[in-house]
Amino acid sequence: MSTLTSALADSRTMSQRALRHTLRDPIWLGASIATPTLFLLLFRYFFGNAIAAGSGSGTYADYVMPGILVIAVGATAGATAVSVTADGAKGIINRFRTMAIARTSVLTGHAVANVVRTLLSVALVLAIGVLIGFRPTATAGEWLAVAGLVVLLSAAVSWLAIGIGLAFTTPESSSSMATLIQFLPFLGSTFVPTDSMSSGVRWFAAHQPFTPIIETLRGLLMGDAIGTQAWWALGWCGGLALAGYVGARWLFSRAVR
Repeated sequence: MSTLTSALADSRTMSQRALRHTLRDPIWLGASIATPTLFLLLFRYFFGNAIAAGSGSGTYADYVMPGILVIAVGATAGATAVSVTADGAKGIINRFRTMAIARTSVLTGHAVANVVRTLLSVALVLAIGVLIGFRPTATAGEWLAVAGLVVLLSAAVSWLAIGIGLAFTTPESSSSMATLIQFLPFLGSTFVPTDSMSSGVRWFAAHQPFTPIIETLRGLLMGDAIGTQAWWALGWCGGLALAGYVGARWLFSRAVR
């Protein structure tokens, strides 16, 4: 068996381990689904009519759904960060280090498992959105592009969460820091267009990483113009994934050296 094949097999085993932990503690997955669903219902039925005038054409459910999907991706970050911190605190990562397995397969396992959990969460939240009035007009090709962008964003969030999990020694600390990832989409174009914000807030909202991702998903799902937002979305996802991966590898090497 080649080195690459062995590394893939070890990563698959670690992914299965992380997913089994999810099944044993489904509260984490439930919380990841409940958070974006609650915000969807809150803004759809309580605030939607009041701010729909600034959302452009279509219903408010059509406008808000792409941002809710991004919130669903970010909502899984806390569980992954806490899981990695717990593995480090219990000595499990160091125990794996003594075994004849690929050195970082435990991290890759966490990343793959988080992407799987995220896709499940996004699918369920999307189904709930359709039930309450979300009516996407995307073609088959646009749906594939949506799926690809969600997977790429999920991978980026996963590696950032793993880095956070390695950087902190208590689950409370890592969970609190991961909240920043979950909170950032709220400061973008999730609920209202950036043009409706005051100048200082508008600049930040328009240039933060999640806004071009939300606008790209909105354009793909609803047939709106995307322009250069797609390139910015891909750039941010790729950059965040690379930064998260390099940072997590560095923290992992330093922790187990």
